[in-house]
Amino acid sequence: MILNDVQSGNEPRKARKRIGRGTGSGHGKTAGRGHKGFFSRSGSSRRVGFQGGQMPLFRRVAKRGFSNNFFAADVAVINVGELNEAFDAGSEITPEMLVEKGLVRSSFEELKVLGDGELSKNLKISAHRFSASAEAKISAAGGTYSLIAVGSF
Repeated sequence: MILNDVQSGNEPRKARKRIGRGTGSGHGKTAGRGHKGFFSRSGSSRRVGFQGGQMPLFRRVAKRGFSNNFFAADVAVINVGELNEAFDAGSEITPEMLVEKGLVRSSFEELKVLGDGELSKNLKISAHRFSASAEAKISAAGGTYSLIAVGSF
């Protein structure tokens, strides 16, 4: 093996195909378009979404009907285990404090506290929703929870 020749022939970029530059180029006369037909003519192109005659996706998908998804509340969730790590005993926790600490995202309509993890501190937690297990763990740790009216935050 000759080390000088290892990279010979490896070009960093392939040269573009220069079509319509005479018969000697190998891409002259019809310039790669064939002889007759729609695609040999100028101005020919498939429309956006054309799938070879198959029923296009935009025609197969239903365009009528109703979905409640648009009206669903945007709910941010946090677990009691995360609250236990982030706050000291006796702290009052509000949605604004959670946003400031970066524990939940900044834009949501409601905050729900879930019961995953251990809670060993008595915390005063205010949120829009609580799961049953979260309520049980907060009460067992000596803390309190209070519901916030939906729309106020």
